[in-house]
Amino acid sequence: MSTTADETRIVPGPTRGREPRFAGLAAAREALDKPLTSYYLLLGASALLLTIGLIMVLSASSVYSFRLNDGDSYAVVRRQLMWLLIGLPAAFVASRLPLGFLKRISVWAYVGSLVLLFLTIFLGKEINGNRNWLGVGPVAIQPAEIAKLALILWAATVYANKERRLGNLHQLVVPVVPGMFLATGLVVAGRDLGTALVFGAILMGMLWVVGAPMRFFVMTFGVVGTIAAGFAVTDGERWSRLTTFMNPFEDYLDTGWQPAHGLYALSSGGWFGEGIGASQQKWGDLPEAHTDFIFAVLGEELGLVGTLLVVGLFLTIAYAAMRVALGTRDPFVRYATFGIVVWLLGQMMINVGMVLALLPVIGVPLPLISYGGSSLLPSLTALGLLIGFARREPEAAKALAARRRSRSTGVSAGRLP
Repeated sequence: MSTTADETRIVPGPTRGREPRFAGLAAAREALDKPLTSYYLLLGASALLLTIGLIMVLSASSVYSFRLNDGDSYAVVRRQLMWLLIGLPAAFVASRLPLGFLKRISVWAYVGSLVLLFLTIFLGKEINGNRNWLGVGPVAIQPAEIAKLALILWAATVYANKERRLGNLHQLVVPVVPGMFLATGLVVAGRDLGTALVFGAILMGMLWVVGAPMRFFVMTFGVVGTIAAGFAVTDGERWSRLTTFMNPFEDYLDTGWQPAHGLYALSSGGWFGEGIGASQQKWGDLPEAHTDFIFAVLGEELGLVGTLLVVGLFLTIAYAAMRVALGTRDPFVRYATFGIVVWLLGQMMINVGMVLALLPVIGVPLPLISYGGSSLLPSLTALGLLIGFARREPEAAKALAARRRSRSTGVSAGRLP
């Protein structure tokens, strides 16, 4: 039977026009499917955040440092660089630690953090109304920052050991929930509401990942909310912050001063910012410009693009870490990874919310960006653990082993690796 001319017109032709349309999507999907994608995303995003953080600490602290250190504008950033040089080897070591060793030391880390928190109540230094600093020789540390990582590792170890019994509510609660409440109570006794909220977020995240029932979340939210409200009502300064944060200009010369000038900094930054070093608010109008409110200086100097870049890098870390958590068969890795993500991402959201006047000013630093060794060292150690977990993924471990073999073969044959 012959084919007519009309029939030949409906024969599908070449699809060249469709290929470029989806080529970029296919390439991105192929890149994400590679075994080392999570590993490189964690490394790259962490390195960029640390670089941006060091630059912003230099810029935001220059005026403050000049005034307090006899004309030395680099004193603060030098200390931050020192902590970074200590933290990077700590992160490297953490990425190589065996999982069995992490589980064994988690209980001792938890107990040690409780001891430090207890000592802080009686021997700590009070700064800005919070007794959350403990002097160790010439160095002052914040034990609560160390306790965040210790609590996560301890809870992950407990839940990993109870993996087959987590359908029982009693096994979900004991001993993690009382242990978390004990640590939170010690922080509250030091009048540190911001860290207490971060502890609460970590607890909620850990309970969610192990499958706690919804009624338990409602009960826990009620308890945490009641404690936080009582903590705020009994302190006049905190209560005024809570009542004015939505409109800081109502009390511009008092409790609204810091959030108002944070908004001034962000609004003057525009799309691309005033340029690195060109912030006006860091000249004395914005308190804590290089610590809790460094995001405001970042927005003023790098603009909306810079702030979105920083938020995007945190989301990249969370995305890569969740890939590791969902792909692992080890419950300890899954729970520890999720806890670290909740900690870093939750603290970032609280800090950004403070600067945007969406949350009250409660003194929470921006991880990896704000100045402070007590915050930087635990954060870098946690990132080192995440990178180590990514390296241990079966396909990633095979790819890294194959790469090492190919390099050694190239060197033995007289070729450059």
